[in-house]
Amino acid sequence: MKQPSPQARWEHRTQTPLLVLALGFAVAYAVPIVLPDASAAVHGACKHAEWVVWAAFAADYLMRLGLAHSKRAFVRTHWLDLAAVVLPMIQPLRLLRVVSTLMLVGRRARMAPQIRLTTYVAGSVVGLLMFGSLAVLSVERDAPDGNIKNLGDALWWSVTTMTTVGYGDHSPTTGLGRLLAVGLMLSGIALLGVVTANIAAWFISRFERDDLVELAQTAAISELTAEVRALRAEVARLGGLPGAAGSYAAPATAPEPAPEPDPAPGAGVGAQGGPVQAGGGAVSAPTP
Repeated sequence: MKQPSPQARWEHRTQTPLLVLALGFAVAYAVPIVLPDASAAVHGACKHAEWVVWAAFAADYLMRLGLAHSKRAFVRTHWLDLAAVVLPMIQPLRLLRVVSTLMLVGRRARMAPQIRLTTYVAGSVVGLLMFGSLAVLSVERDAPDGNIKNLGDALWWSVTTMTTVGYGDHSPTTGLGRLLAVGLMLSGIALLGVVTANIAAWFISRFERDDLVELAQTAAISELTAEVRALRAEVARLGGLPGAAGSYAAPATAPEPAPEPDPAPGAGVGAQGGPVQAGGGAVSAPTP
């Protein structure tokens, strides 16, 4: 049995702790935005918690990079983790650590491809809604002409923007808020395409399974038909051979006796039934 690599063992051991840290980071990120009137101690604790989680993610990334067999391939395939570590000071991108951790958990989960894709889509929708709502609320709450002032308004705006409905009753007025709106709209379009493709792939795979079953049944019927034809040909061949097993033969009859030759002219019959020669002397039958 092939042993897992050191990188795989490290990821397996740190999967649960990183997920807990990611959820804690989400809470620390959301509390100051949802409760702006909280005490300074609460804001300070949330800020320290964010930096602690960031340090843990940075250490995890460096450890996995050190254990990776190909450093270049690791950086290319884990670019979202790198972005979450390198760009911690940009406030809207800080929540990417949560998204990257959830994606890491999904990649390690042993699920069917379509179930995994559905999990990714559902997790992405929830994460983007939460990310969009908190991010736009943090930049639009203090805007002079802003109309997104609480979490309800921000969540409603995120839903209408992500679904590309765009009622227009709530909209960002700042440059950063509009940039977030563009990202959320593109994400909504992409997720809608993924959902549509996933549903289509499910139907196609279902039809392919039905076609395979039908083809297997057709092949079995064709094989059975060929066997029946071969058996019929064998029975016909055996029935046409004389004396062959299974063929009908008429019962044998005793041969008829050959007719006795007529006696010579002038010959008589003796007393014992034997022929008499013409000279008058009777020839007697041999004594048994």
